Amino acid sequence: MAGQGSMSVPVITVDGPSGSGKGTISHAVAKALGFHFLDSGALYRILAYAAQQKGIALDDEPALAELAGKLDIHFPAEGENDVVLLDGVNVGNNIRTEAAGAGASRVAALPAVREALLQRQRDFRQSPGLVADGRDMGTVVFPDAAVKFFLTASAEERARRRFNQLKEKGKESPYEEILADIQARDERDSSRAVAPLKPAQDAIQIDTTSLDIPTTITRVLDAIKNRLNP
Repeated sequence: MAGQGSMSVPVITVDGPSGSGKGTISHAVAKALGFHFLDSGALYRILAYAAQQKGIALDDEPALAELAGKLDIHFPAEGENDVVLLDGVNVGNNIRTEAAGAGASRVAALPAVREALLQRQRDFRQSPGLVADGRDMGTVVFPDAAVKFFLTASAEERARRRFNQLKEKGKESPYEEILADIQARDERDSSRAVAPLKPAQDAIQIDTTSLDIPTTITRVLDAIKNRLNP
């Protein structure tokens, strides 16, 4: 649990749609700064995965909210991708599938679920600092964050990135299906009644469509340095 002095711990939020690069960028920034890391999307993916394992329907809001409060989740390796522990078992690969992403988007639209996970996300705020990656980190979870970012990219570019990512893992899917899934998820995430996907008013917006990862990381780190050490 976060201590009472946690409000003085600096938080960097990185929000944006799926495929915008926010996960990769957030990992790199957390590692560069020596900060803790929160992949908030993983929490919703884990919840959807755990619910399916237990036979809980993804529209059973009361049962999902109850399950959310009981999950034993841990990110053991700061800045390392695909290592997420659920009840001591690494489920990183299980929750990175297209099906898990769709399930996460469904459960994330439920108010009781978001409320159940809100404090759990805030408890990741520990010294020396936190980089939080998600969709409502700067607008809802950490509205007082020291620096906020909103990364985006065209749906076509995000689909291309996901296609290549899956291909590298030997899990190739048709590009057209990936693009359709991304567009559907964008619509669902941006139109939901609770914590819709949108930039915080004071967020620094970066379009990564034509930017490579090193360039984006440099831009983010420079902005953080300018904000924290003007």
